Amino acid sequence: MNSWIPLQGFALGLSMIIPIGAQNAFVLNQGIKKQHHLTTATICSICDIVLISIGIFGGGALLASNQTVLTLITLAGIIFLTFYGFNSLKEAYNASSSVPIPNNDNVISSRRAVIAGALAVTLLNPHVYLDTVVILGSIGGQFNESDRVLFAIGTLTASFTWFYGLSLSAAKLSSTLSKVRVKQTIDILVAAMMFYIATKLALSLIH
Repeated sequence: MNSWIPLQGFALGLSMIIPIGAQNAFVLNQGIKKQHHLTTATICSICDIVLISIGIFGGGALLASNQTVLTLITLAGIIFLTFYGFNSLKEAYNASSSVPIPNNDNVISSRRAVIAGALAVTLLNPHVYLDTVVILGSIGGQFNESDRVLFAIGTLTASFTWFYGLSLSAAKLSSTLSKVRVKQTIDILVAAMMFYIATKLALSLIH
């Protein structure tokens, strides 16, 4: 077994996953809140498993050639990112030093909202498809069958390592990151990031 191939997959996987700001911001926020943060990390990782596998084992070229699908994903992404950005600004404005304990109904509703948010921030972001399916897929597709599996293992390990590491680190530091001023700053930065990405996506459609 060539140990270099999974290491190459791990390094390339991290280089593709880390810059996806909207997804990472969502994982970070859920970790700070300690609100189903491991569920969030799991969903993001599972989505990566599916998308990277599709790309490496033959689906990258198909998606890259389907401009209609990419356009629809881009439009949905712009809407979601704009909504999430305004919601982050609202949270920054309404920031409070006291956090009420939710009742059971709110916990269930919150879990559903978190799952829906994690899926949306992943699947409605065209950068995720371009990075995982198209780019990683085109690189992994150059290997022979056995080496392709090793490359896929490396990239998927990078995904699990990053998302769980980010989620657990945010939860561990939540007492500091949840302070009103710190949380407000994070929410404002997250909002700015969402608006920036949405603007870039809108400009890409125009051009």
